[in-house]
Amino acid sequence: MELAKVGSRKQVKKLFKAKQIQIDGQPAVSLSQIVDPQLQHISVSGRRINLAGSRYYLLHKPAGIVSAVSDEQYPTVIDLIAPSDRVAGLYPVGRLDRDTEGLVLITNNGPLGYRLLHPTHHVSKTYYVEVNGPLQADAPAFFASGVTFLDGTRCQPALLTPLSSSLEHSRALIQLTEGKFHQVKKMFLAYGVKVTYLKRSGFGPFQLGDLAVGTYRSLNEAEVQDLKTYFREE
Repeated sequence: MELAKVGSRKQVKKLFKAKQIQIDGQPAVSLSQIVDPQLQHISVSGRRINLAGSRYYLLHKPAGIVSAVSDEQYPTVIDLIAPSDRVAGLYPVGRLDRDTEGLVLITNNGPLGYRLLHPTHHVSKTYYVEVNGPLQADAPAFFASGVTFLDGTRCQPALLTPLSSSLEHSRALIQLTEGKFHQVKKMFLAYGVKVTYLKRSGFGPFQLGDLAVGTYRSLNEAEVQDLKTYFREE
């Protein structure tokens, strides 16, 4: 919880125990609770706290760009954010491989990123995939049963929706809730084909839509409301 200018950590703990910290009219449930003063009414001992809200950008990452805050060799997703829109602490929520295109959420709300990526919250990720071989009738069941890699790593079930199939080129959508290293590529390799093109089109409630490659935008009002559901403590 961001409580700058409220008091020392010891004072904040006392206020929390006394239920003097209120989020949208309800006592805060933990000192690590995700909040945003721009999206919520935050008060301490009846006094509203006025702090700058967090930034949330939806970006269409091109291939060749790394999902990092900085890199010595390659341009990063943060480099695509205009200087006027950059604030301290901006980072990409999750990673896409350097050669993978698609949706990346950029924010400076650190705890929110942890919540969105934690496997217990089952935030779905949808990818458009092209592979160099056929996707037979058994492909959806193969992915739905949970794919096991050659090293023994087992993935959770994934939803595969074939779009077209031929001996040399097939297209599909795949939806999963994990984020293992090179997971999508390894899952298709386990099936027997190689990914030739990969784009993330959806992340939780957020959709890439027709956002041009290399551009970004702030979340719209509906997306902000969807985002707030991840602020809730369970």
